[in-house]
Amino acid sequence: MGTNGSTMLEPLRQGLPPLDPSAVSDTASVALPARYEAVGSARKFTRTTLGQWDLEDRFDDVALVVSELVTNALRHALPADAPRERQDPSVRLHLMRWASRLVCAVRDPSDESPVARDADDDFSAESGRGLFLVDSFSDGWGWHPLAGATRGKVVWALFRLG
Repeated sequence: MGTNGSTMLEPLRQGLPPLDPSAVSDTASVALPARYEAVGSARKFTRTTLGQWDLEDRFDDVALVVSELVTNALRHALPADAPRERQDPSVRLHLMRWASRLVCAVRDPSDESPVARDADDDFSAESGRGLFLVDSFSDGWGWHPLAGATRGKVVWALFRLG
């Protein structure tokens, strides 16, 4: 947070914006292993999926956001005391396309809210800028806890199409 106590990047604890589920034209999802190599796998999955949906022109922005969301899930949401190679794939990337919108959502097992840093925070720090990038390259983002007995949350980013 900035030194003035306010931020333009308050975490958005909200569900996805109103989107008619019956109007979804395409969806794709992949489970990711609890290893940092999963970020590369998520980018490849995103490239393949956007290619199939004829949205290659959006790859750079979407892939950057996917990379940040997956990295945050791996870095902040997985228990540090559990061996990463033995964890179940509890991080999942979802891509959903409507006629005029694309949503990337990353599910992880943490109940902690994502926290974004202000633009005036120390940008020499190696981490902590991910949600600022998500906010800058997408048309909106937010998060919500998973419903029911399932632990965790979903962090999503929305892109307007066409």
